[in-house]
Amino acid sequence: MSAPTRRITIKEVAARAGVSKGAVSLAFNHKPGVSDATRERIFEAARELGWAPNLTARSLSNQRVGAIGLAICRPARLLGLEPFYMEFISGIESVLADRSCSLLLRLVRDLEEEIALQESWWKGRLIGGSILVDFHDNDPRVPALQQLGLPAVAVGHPSLTGGLPSVWTDDATAAAEAVRYLAALGHRRIARVGGPDGLGHSAIRAAAFESTMRDLGLDGGRQIATGFAGEEGARATRSLLLSADRPTAILYDNDIMAVAGAGVAAEMGLSVPADVSLLAWDDSQLCRLTHPTLSAMSHDVHSFGTEVARTLFDVINGPVPASHQVPTPSLTPRGSTAPPPRTG
Repeated sequence: MSAPTRRITIKEVAARAGVSKGAVSLAFNHKPGVSDATRERIFEAARELGWAPNLTARSLSNQRVGAIGLAICRPARLLGLEPFYMEFISGIESVLADRSCSLLLRLVRDLEEEIALQESWWKGRLIGGSILVDFHDNDPRVPALQQLGLPAVAVGHPSLTGGLPSVWTDDATAAAEAVRYLAALGHRRIARVGGPDGLGHSAIRAAAFESTMRDLGLDGGRQIATGFAGEEGARATRSLLLSADRPTAILYDNDIMAVAGAGVAAEMGLSVPADVSLLAWDDSQLCRLTHPTLSAMSHDVHSFGTEVARTLFDVINGPVPASHQVPTPSLTPRGSTAPPPRTG
C-alpha cells in the first residue's frame, strides 16, 4: 500500500503563489488587500496543489473535530421515508451534540461520486473523519480513502471493509433465525425480498437465507433482489403472490417493503397472516402502526448509530480501535406471522 496522501497547507499555497499566508487568506475570503492578478495567481496555485480553504474555520492548532462526514447513496425522497437512516443518524447526532460537532450529510449517485466528495471534504479540512456505509464487494472507497489518510469507520462486516475499523451486525445469524422461526411455524414455501445485489449486507443475508433453507430441507426458497423503496417491495411481493408456487411466508430486508407487501396482499384479497405471513427487518415504528402489526427482526438502530459515532472519535483520537460487533437483530413476533394455511 502506498503512503497516505499528505494534506497540503496554506503555507505551501502561499509559497507556490509567491505571497504571504495572509494574502492567501484575504484572497479566499474575498477581502480587499490583494489585486485581481494576485488573487488569480493564488487561486491557480491552490488548484495546482489540490488545496481548498478550511471553510469550517477550524484552527490548525486546535484538535477539536468540528464536523464529520456521512455520504449515502440514496434518492433524497427515499431517504426521507426510510426509518433506518433516520434512526441511525439520530444516534450519530446524540454523540455529536455532546462534542459540539456537526454532521456533514450528502446524498450521492454512486461510489465514484462519494470518493471525489470525501477527498474534497478532507483536503478542504471540512471534516475530521467520515462514516462509510453500504459496502460492496471489493469496495473502491477502501483503497481510495486509505490513500488519503482520512480517518473513517466502516459500517459493515469486516469481510467487506478491507481493514478499515468497522462496526457491524451479524446479518447472517439474524437471517438464519428468521428462516428457522418461519419453518418452526410450519412454513415450507418461504421467500425473501432483499436489497440490491451489489450491497454486501444484502449478499450476506441472501447467502444465509439460502443455506438455512437448504439445511432445513426447504429447497426452492425464492429470493428477489430489488431497491429499498415501497413501490419496489410492492412489485416484488406481487410477483411472488402471483406465482404458481405462491409462498406462505415472505421475509423483507426493510420495513418499508414489508408494509408495502401487506398492502399488496390486501389488494389481492389475501389475509395476513392467515394466507401469508410477513416478517420485516429493523423494526421501526412503522411495524407497530400496521394492522396487523408486523413481526420483525428487531435492531436498536439508534444505539447502532451511537456506537459508530463513538468509534469514529476513537479512530480520530487514536489509537485505532478494533473492529467490533453490536448486538445481533433478534426476532420480535407480532400479528403478521402465524402457521401457514392448511391444505386439503
